Amino acid sequence: MKTLKGPGIFLAQYAGDVAPFNTLPDIARWAASLGFVGVQIPTNDRRLFDLELAAASKGYCDDIAGTLAEHGLAVTELSTHLQGQLVASHPAYDRLFDGFAPAAQRDNTQQRQAWAVQQLKLAATASKHFGLTAHATFSGALAWHLFYPWPQRPAGLIEEAFAELGKRWRPILDAFDDAGVDVCYELHPGEDLHDGATFERFLEAVGHHPRANILYDPSHMILQQMDYLQFIDIYHERIRAFHVKDAEFRPNGRAGVYGGYQNWIDRPGRFRSLGDGQIDFGAIFSKLAQYDYPGWAVLEWECCIKDAQQGAKEGAVFIRDHIIKVTERAFDDFAATGSDRAFNRDILGLE
Repeated sequence: MKTLKGPGIFLAQYAGDVAPFNTLPDIARWAASLGFVGVQIPTNDRRLFDLELAAASKGYCDDIAGTLAEHGLAVTELSTHLQGQLVASHPAYDRLFDGFAPAAQRDNTQQRQAWAVQQLKLAATASKHFGLTAHATFSGALAWHLFYPWPQRPAGLIEEAFAELGKRWRPILDAFDDAGVDVCYELHPGEDLHDGATFERFLEAVGHHPRANILYDPSHMILQQMDYLQFIDIYHERIRAFHVKDAEFRPNGRAGVYGGYQNWIDRPGRFRSLGDGQIDFGAIFSKLAQYDYPGWAVLEWECCIKDAQQGAKEGAVFIRDHIIKVTERAFDDFAATGSDRAFNRDILGLE
């Protein structure tokens, strides 16, 4: 068994224009002061990170690693959550997704997609420069607007969508394979990969590619009313990244899983700071330890009630206290009697 690494923190929700959140050295100092030992870096935010330079220069990556090490921090993973969504998007969302791309790539879906694919390939090289083994991203979606089966879907429509999704991601997965890095898709409503069933469809579409893996985030599963613990039992071999994020689901007579287009504060399912929701993290950390999860436990803070900095401060302690230092021996070793094959056969009455 392996002891999980952490606590780490995803910097995307904290990056800003005001110190200490506007430069990597300052936000690193802040994260370390709270007790974090790792940071997941969003590659789209140039206030913190230059992806093109990181792919072109291992020296740049070494400098970043050195800056973080001064504060007792390491890079957990790089993230291309925003770019990943642009690898595959339905035209209905073009105006909204344009904001995720540079101005020069907007109003041109093909150009925007090509840019996103190149961003992922750059992230593969940059991850290799850091010596990382996992990368965090989203899958994008061609079929999300069809998630509810009405009007009735034509035969073969979903199969066609996943075939195209696999076709677009296969060269990216190959690039990550060349870099020795797993692509960890965060299963998330709004993406074609949002649960176990859709992940299985995708695996079929990419020929069960060894680099197609999962970023496990139980908050998205409780909002879909999935069994987030059994999910680990089923897919643990593909779980290579972990967002520690809490959530709650409290349905009522007015709304349920779909939320009624309400704001987050009013939705039956909503994200919460660690410890304020309903997720059984004790069981999650136990299962991940049992199944030899090899990676980091990374806080992703999203809460419609609690202040972000309070959530980070409490989150570092929460994760640290949930990480299980795995045992190096069996609890009943004190009663071991020792044996060899002849002894065992004698006990069985075979000698």
